[in-house]
Amino acid sequence: MEKQYKIAVIGLGYVGLPLARLFATQYPVVGFDINQKRIEELNTGIDSTLEVENEVLKAILKKENPFDQTAGTGLYCSADIKDIQDANIYIVTVPTPVDKHNRPDLTPLYKSSETVAKVLSKGDIVIYESTVYPGATEEECIPVLEKVSGLKFNQDFFAGYSPERINPGDKEHTVEKILKVTSGSTPEIGKVVDSLYKSVIVAGTHLAPTIKIAEAAKVIENSQRDINIAFVNELAKIFNLLEIDTHAVLEAAGTKWNFLPFKPGLVGGHCIGVDPYYLAQKAQENGYHPEIILAGRRLNDSMGQYVASQLVKTMIKKKLNINGARILNLGITFKENCPDVRNTKAVDVIQGLEDYALQVTTYDPWASPAEVEHEYGLSIVNEIPQEKYDGIILTVAHEQFKGLNLKNYLKEDGVIFDVKGILEECDSRL
Repeated sequence: MEKQYKIAVIGLGYVGLPLARLFATQYPVVGFDINQKRIEELNTGIDSTLEVENEVLKAILKKENPFDQTAGTGLYCSADIKDIQDANIYIVTVPTPVDKHNRPDLTPLYKSSETVAKVLSKGDIVIYESTVYPGATEEECIPVLEKVSGLKFNQDFFAGYSPERINPGDKEHTVEKILKVTSGSTPEIGKVVDSLYKSVIVAGTHLAPTIKIAEAAKVIENSQRDINIAFVNELAKIFNLLEIDTHAVLEAAGTKWNFLPFKPGLVGGHCIGVDPYYLAQKAQENGYHPEIILAGRRLNDSMGQYVASQLVKTMIKKKLNINGARILNLGITFKENCPDVRNTKAVDVIQGLEDYALQVTTYDPWASPAEVEHEYGLSIVNEIPQEKYDGIILTVAHEQFKGLNLKNYLKEDGVIFDVKGILEECDSRL
């Protein structure tokens, strides 16, 4: 039965493309995305997210829809809804962001559910991978599928939820090497969904009893991490006041076998900096105000401005003129060694520095200047300028930065601030 599966992956970003590529090794797969430019890029064998190597992508790509073949595997990328109408497994991997007020924005989920519903047939299974609050799949997505398709849930079609665990830029923990949580809208469908993923995930699967449990498991994974990082960020603020090296403290504490090795820093990206708000809103809708979750979010969201103020304080201690001083910022992606700039908190640092009337030049060899300009209205460079700066701040731990001799870009009395704690020589660090 497994070989009869025809899989459509909806959304070909950081999550969808690696998953589609993996399934295409054993099944006929059509990857669907409304971004025509993204489809054209992928069909030339290029992945700008760098999650799938170009040679690997080219080896799996098909020029014709594999659904039209009696047997075979491979990946066909398309922006035409007609190309997914023959699928019997639909996997939705669209983003779940928050708005400017940090409220969950389910628009991508609604739109993708409408798309799937237009081609949904009896017996089909729709699996969601997007991170949501517990209950969102059945309370928000299923009604859209029913309304648009005219089909009845758990009679005509079924659903599953298997939360993504993609770690952008991580070439060690790739999708097939990360254990997958699975679930289904009925016990029988749960087994089908679990079997489907188990056929390609070498790390194995964990079948959750219900979709809500799988949703809850995903959202607390990142909420837990967010809270732990908030704790060490607060420690960093305390130890800075006490003039104690935070990283040295954490290294000493880390000698205990059960001490958790979290480090202070900027918490952005599409998961850790967003998911806790989904859980918080659901809790508030049910009459509970989450104290720890939102406190962690507030502290982590404040770190950009805090880092900017710490750099300025370091410059003042060196009696440097602040107004108009020139700063070189190293990095703008939300994490090291990947081009992803979604919800990056490096932007908060830049804006904080500019509030002090500092002139900031941002160098990042990974990020797309056009994307940064579009998303944040900021200009960046992919080549390091051969100039001298009053201060240098490292906000992202790209490998390229570790080999730089920063003294070559620093004025004689300039300062170096290390947010990530990777530089051997610096004047101050978080």
